[in-house]
Amino acid sequence: MPEKIFIGIAWPYSSGPRHIGHMAGAQLPADIFARYHRMKGDEVLMVSGSDQHGTPTTLRAEQEGKTPAEVAERFHQLHSSNFEKLGISCDLYWKTSEQNHKKVVQDIFLKLYRDAKIFEKTMESPYCPKCDRFLPDRYVEGTCPNCRFDKARGDQCDNCGHILDPFDLENPRCKICGTTPVKRETNHFFFRLSGFEQRLREYLKDKSYWRQHVLAFTMGYMREGLLDRAVTRDIEWGVEIPLPGYETKRIYVWFEAVIGYLSTSIEWARRRGEPEKWKDWWYDPKAKHYYFVGKDNIPFHTIIWPSILMGYDEKLDLPYDVPANQFLNTGGAKMSSGRGVGVWLPELLERYDPDALRYYATATMPEMRDAEFTFEDLAAKNNSELLAVYGNFVHRALTFASKNFDGAVPAAGFLDGADKAMIRNIEEQWRKVGQNLDFVHFKDALREAIQLARLGNQYFDQKAPWDLVRKDKAACGTAIHVAVRTSRALAVIMAPFLPFSSQRLWSMLGYDSNVSEQRWAEALEDMPAGQKLRVGKPLFSKIEEVQAASGGEADMFDIRVGQIVDVKDHPRGDKLYVLQVDLGDEKRQLVAGIRQNYKKEEIAGKRIAVLCNLQPAKLRGIESNGMLLAAEGPADVAILIPPNDVPLGSQLLGKKGASMMGFEDFQKFKFAVGEEHRAYFLGSAGKLRVPLMAGGKHVIADKGMPEGAAVR
Repeated sequence: MPEKIFIGIAWPYSSGPRHIGHMAGAQLPADIFARYHRMKGDEVLMVSGSDQHGTPTTLRAEQEGKTPAEVAERFHQLHSSNFEKLGISCDLYWKTSEQNHKKVVQDIFLKLYRDAKIFEKTMESPYCPKCDRFLPDRYVEGTCPNCRFDKARGDQCDNCGHILDPFDLENPRCKICGTTPVKRETNHFFFRLSGFEQRLREYLKDKSYWRQHVLAFTMGYMREGLLDRAVTRDIEWGVEIPLPGYETKRIYVWFEAVIGYLSTSIEWARRRGEPEKWKDWWYDPKAKHYYFVGKDNIPFHTIIWPSILMGYDEKLDLPYDVPANQFLNTGGAKMSSGRGVGVWLPELLERYDPDALRYYATATMPEMRDAEFTFEDLAAKNNSELLAVYGNFVHRALTFASKNFDGAVPAAGFLDGADKAMIRNIEEQWRKVGQNLDFVHFKDALREAIQLARLGNQYFDQKAPWDLVRKDKAACGTAIHVAVRTSRALAVIMAPFLPFSSQRLWSMLGYDSNVSEQRWAEALEDMPAGQKLRVGKPLFSKIEEVQAASGGEADMFDIRVGQIVDVKDHPRGDKLYVLQVDLGDEKRQLVAGIRQNYKKEEIAGKRIAVLCNLQPAKLRGIESNGMLLAAEGPADVAILIPPNDVPLGSQLLGKKGASMMGFEDFQKFKFAVGEEHRAYFLGSAGKLRVPLMAGGKHVIADKGMPEGAAVR
């Protein structure tokens, strides 16, 4: 019997580009799971959308001098584009600013309020005396009392995932101005989470099949005791409270965003012209709900969301599984959009084939423990596994058939022991892949899938068709038939993981249909003899490591986005300016030799690329703590300009905290501008080509420079 599978993907904030950690943590596993179950014949509904009302969006808007709505819509469009390019096959990707979403949120709020599961009380909130306003939790930053991370947010520690209150933080400060907030009373609505403790314990009793870290995190949270949580805040950007007298308050994002899973399901049904269809997934006790999130989102999906559902309508289906992944780190640090630390999806999609990214992200997926992203590893897995194993096998099989059997699948004659063993391998690997996917073990499933290609290569070598075709063409035809049949099986088995290349392979095999619309068991079917093949270029391309590496030498640098906030003439240098530069979480003084190239008013307020780990040096008696990067042409200098829509302090190359280097050490490395005035790191030998980028956008010279102009 077909199952009903509901899949919810954690909603990305509309406050900046997403990084590969978001893809590997939540988006990709959800898509693999959805594609697999669709091929099995199950009824699947997968939804997600942009979380537009979070305070990260308002913070970004304040930094850019734009409205939250403008910022939210810009990044919603970017996220939608990324989902499409990656092949994330949502039935509906929506956004929380939609009126129909707001109606569902307000309906749930009112129902819980009428049932006394939401109540009003006075609370103490952080208030910034300098900014003269209440601070949303994410506007407060400080030291986490749990792990001592010094940039924890007022709602949750970005490092350990611990849920916090702003006043739990040590040394709290306003993220806008750095002032220590004070406590001030204000009235808010609270969700009576404490009233669901017993029902949650009942719900959690049979969840031993959850991933160990998910269950441990959840039960640890339960042991601490559930506290009632405020569901409103003194903010202007968000869903309005559906009660009179609260016009300056909004429903807080932690309560509102998870309701998006339900509201998007309702909207999906409405758009289909079947307004009740969503109930097939939400009111069927046999329907299974899976939520794919990162580990910092675990309690919101294993405790808070089930409680909201219980409180609103006890007949609604609760999460069946929350296969949360751990973190994918870079340079030993957690990727964080808020801190500008990450390997950004727009940049990756500009440079690499989406299936190469999907393969790498699945192969390194942080299912049970944190994993580390490096460009070298991406290149290695693409070249030594995807290209050399899978791509190599199918290319050998299809090109041999095309050249030696008139571009068609040869007939299979007598099957010897090796032929039969290879067909059994198809069946066995198909079974193992499916079994792992059923239990949301994506890395193991991919490992078993690529193993079929390895076995195919071994079979091909054993048969040696290049010799066999001269000795016994009929036996050679049988071997090539089995090899092409194995390629067909791989096209189907790989379709959930690598939909784009699977479709290309399916077409090469002579099919005009959509491989993702085939039944999963189609992998076991034979190829019809005589079917014409359409052999094209190899499925995968080699990634040249010199182009891919942003680790290694690049990690010796700490280059970040800064903004010039003050410019003064150097008192003892007629070519020098003394600059005060804001790096987001710190300010620095730089001395720059650009006085003959730029007027003060031209560079005041300008965003620049700052080499932050250059050893401090005194230039004509004034200390410089870093270096502004600029391209040098034959007659002029051009400052390097980072993108305007990324936070100050965002990483442009390397990693924060890289070891200090002297100016002579810096000169051993090459930087230059290329096409369209884009800046690149070329390494010590000048053979690398790593772009300086943030938020998926290039750093460029602000004046015309010849290609190859050096950056100093």
